Amino acid sequence: MIMNNQTAIFQFLLLGLPIPPEHQHLFYALFLAMYLTTVLGNLIIIIIILIHLDSHLHTPMYLFLSNLSFSDLCFSSVTIPKLLQDMQSQVPSISYGACLTQIYFFLVFGNMESFLLVVMAYDHYVAICFPLHYTSIMNLKLCTCLMLLSWMLTTTHAMMHTLLAARLYFCENKVVLNFFCDLFALLKLACSDTYVNELMIFLVSGLLVVIPFLLIVISYAKIVSSILRVPSTKGIYKVFSTCGSHLSVVSLFYGTIIGLYLCPSGNNSTVKENVMAMMYTVVTPMLNPFIYSLRNRDMKGILVRVVCNKKISLKW
Repeated sequence: MIMNNQTAIFQFLLLGLPIPPEHQHLFYALFLAMYLTTVLGNLIIIIIILIHLDSHLHTPMYLFLSNLSFSDLCFSSVTIPKLLQDMQSQVPSISYGACLTQIYFFLVFGNMESFLLVVMAYDHYVAICFPLHYTSIMNLKLCTCLMLLSWMLTTTHAMMHTLLAARLYFCENKVVLNFFCDLFALLKLACSDTYVNELMIFLVSGLLVVIPFLLIVISYAKIVSSILRVPSTKGIYKVFSTCGSHLSVVSLFYGTIIGLYLCPSGNNSTVKENVMAMMYTVVTPMLNPFIYSLRNRDMKGILVRVVCNKKISLKW
């Protein structure tokens, strides 16, 4: 809770984005459009995979894609609706309990996306480098264990940081220098000792960010090395096109997180930090459905058939 002259104030003020008043409506429309695109894109993937009973979609890759779409949908929903609400409010505030809740779910779905990107990179590596053994390696048992382990690790990690944050005391300054309840911004407001919080962030969060990123880079490096040994120009172009788009999203996601939290610059302004936070909280979840799913031949084929069937039904 917040202690101000021995008086408990159970809310924080969110600084929000430094947008001039005359541009508020423009940016509101932009963020709303981006959020609706994220929701629609990820819902389409989830509906196609879970409801459309197509044998082509009964593979590990689509299990991972459905989880990624669900994670992206929830990840963006943790921050963007609140941001849109605050842009229409004269005093953008968030209660103490809502702040801790936002931190918890932000960490759950943010870390889940990180784990899913690693699992999907490994899935691509096995599919391309060991195509004849793909079915035996990526069996149902392994995929289920990977998903369960990922969800267990993310929820445990998020709960640990949320409980550590809940033990802190906050005094006069109650303005969070971000557009959401960011854990790092919250620690800067604490009057009590934050050594344990910072130590656990450095040890645990560092491992949950750096190691997944390195594993993804190694997986794609192995894929590129394997493809270069195949004398097929068309195959090389296709794989490089796919890997390039995947790595661009991965770099955007991990690059902004590492630059913002693990290797912060003393020259970073609040504006720059907010822009970097927007990259991985808003832009990445919006791009993932198009990069990982809607560029997929099977997914596009099913989507076209669904749309065509709807048009035929409407004509009748």
